[in-house]
Amino acid sequence: MAKIIKNRDIVEDRWTVLTLAANDTPQTVRLPFGPVLVPLSVWQARKEDLVRREWDQGTAFGVWLGPSDDPAAIAADLEDFSVVGVLFPKFTDGRGYSIATLLRTRYGYRGELRALGDIGRDQIHYLHRVGFDAYAIKEPELALASLDDFSEAYQAAANQPLPLFRRRASH
Repeated sequence: MAKIIKNRDIVEDRWTVLTLAANDTPQTVRLPFGPVLVPLSVWQARKEDLVRREWDQGTAFGVWLGPSDDPAAIAADLEDFSVVGVLFPKFTDGRGYSIATLLRTRYGYRGELRALGDIGRDQIHYLHRVGFDAYAIKEPELALASLDDFSEAYQAAANQPLPLFRRRASH
């Protein structure tokens, strides 16, 4: 079973990330057994099915957003999700950082926020700064230490709302 970094620990990843194949539609795609992260289009097409499945079977679900998805589309539903994932199709695509910041600061999401896709060890510290607390990354054992690459950050961020000069002034 795959492993992820979650809350600074390495844990088994029991979630399936659902993607649509060329012949699938959001309305007809088959939902896998167990906890599943569905794309925004599936959530929008099958909200009632997913919520009923959770209530009837106890099967947790979440949603993942692609770089062109607007987090405002799920703002009213955030309490329904066990996990929200944000996809980074390429490590050079930074739109996921903005999505995470909006989810944490504007929409107040406090649940698990998971980075998916093409992320590397060098990005973990910065992903954490914008609010991610889980990372689906290759070789999580090697990447875990990168959360502590920097001992202090000067700027305010989603994980530290006060800049360094304000934090020092309060002591």
